[in-house]
Amino acid sequence: MEWNDIYDEHRVFTGRTHLRGTAWQPGEYGLVVCVWVYDGQGRILLTRRARGKTFAGTWENSGGAAMAGEDSRTAIRRELLEETGIEARPEEFRLLRTVRDENCFYDHYCLHRELPIEQVVLRPGETDAAQWATFRQIHDLIGAGLICDVIARQFLEEEPVLRCLAGAGRIAQ
Repeated sequence: MEWNDIYDEHRVFTGRTHLRGTAWQPGEYGLVVCVWVYDGQGRILLTRRARGKTFAGTWENSGGAAMAGEDSRTAIRRELLEETGIEARPEEFRLLRTVRDENCFYDHYCLHRELPIEQVVLRPGETDAAQWATFRQIHDLIGAGLICDVIARQFLEEEPVLRCLAGAGRIAQ
C-alpha cells in the first residue's frame, strides 16, 4: 500500500494522507513529480514502460507520485533513482513549472546528466528500455503514438526551455 500526503488548493499540507488507487475527495490534492534529463548535446533521456503497466510500450520521462512525508525534490530524486539508477542531489533538479489539475499538483523538473545509455539501470516491471533522443526523434515518437498524450503535452509545453537547456540549438535536429 502506498500513501500520499493530501494538500489543499493552495498546496498547504492538511495533515492527512490518501491511499493510492482510491478516489480523491473534492478539495484534496496530491503531488506528482517528473523530470526531463538532458545531456547538454541536444538529447533527452526517455525510458519505455514495461509490459503490464498502463501505456505499456510507450516512451516517457521519469516521475511519479510523492509518497507521504516526501517533499517534491525528495520525491523526484527517489523516482529518478528507482526508474533509471541515476543519482542526483535534490538541489541539482531545476524546477521548470508547477501546474494543478482537478486532484494533483505537478512539479516538472529538468536535470543535466551526461552518461552512456548503458549506465541507465532499468527497473523490472517498470521500464524495459532507455534511449537518448533528439527533439526530432521525440516529435517522431509523438507522431507515431509511442509517447502517451499526457507526456507528449508536457514535452511540447516545456520544449522551448528544454531546447535551450539541452543544447539543442547547437546540434543538428
